[in-house]
Amino acid sequence: MAARSKIGWDRVSLITVFAALSTIALVFLVAPTLIVLITSFTSSQSLKFPPDGLSLRWYAALLDADQMQHAAWNSLVVALWTTLIALVFGTAAALAIARSRSPWLRAADTLFMSPLLLPALAFGFAALIFINKLGFTPNIPFLVLGHVIVCVPFVLRTTLASLSQLDPALLEASESLGAGRLMTFRRITLPLISSGVGAGAFLAFMASFDNVPVSLFLADERTEMLPIHLWQQIETNLDVRTAAASGLIVMATLLLMALAEKFAGLTQKMR
Repeated sequence: MAARSKIGWDRVSLITVFAALSTIALVFLVAPTLIVLITSFTSSQSLKFPPDGLSLRWYAALLDADQMQHAAWNSLVVALWTTLIALVFGTAAALAIARSRSPWLRAADTLFMSPLLLPALAFGFAALIFINKLGFTPNIPFLVLGHVIVCVPFVLRTTLASLSQLDPALLEASESLGAGRLMTFRRITLPLISSGVGAGAFLAFMASFDNVPVSLFLADERTEMLPIHLWQQIETNLDVRTAAASGLIVMATLLLMALAEKFAGLTQKMR
């Protein structure tokens, strides 16, 4: 009887904790996103929630927002380059770590994951001081490099998750049939881990496109990134177009998440 009561109490406690965490997530994550989306359809001249009326006027106004479009293009270019480089380095690092039992590579795994543990603002500031000590100034290549350092862990983690599910017998069979390492990787390994690589690419792209701390320190004075531009607009004049731009980012993110889940199994690779 006492054992049954303990099991019942554990079950109730578990349900209560998960219900509380779900409520907190809804309040602090989902609710602000919904507020941004609803506010972006306002018909008034200022940001107001709830809006007096609904309209698409501010989405149409984005077509004439040249500075915002330029900042969005800069963010898109940097995110694409970051994703491409992070894919190469993250996948290569994952293959090396998965195939080796060396303690040095295990330590390298911890090193690669450290950007997720360090405060992004501190990393951006430290990177700025470091390149200044080397005699350089902030520019696009250093900005991309900073984003790569922050985004590689996403590719590394999802790719390692895929590699952990890969049957080593398939690789041994390929090599026994005369295939070299490059052909084995191209014909066997890469197709089987493509979903993990794709999930990592999605996370890396979104982390780069929406990055503020690193961009704030490593972008030069001629390069304006979209998150920083929206931040400045909110601080100065509360331009309603910022709500429309934020709404577009939210909808694009949801669309990309749906595509990533459909074609790459994003949630499965995050387990």
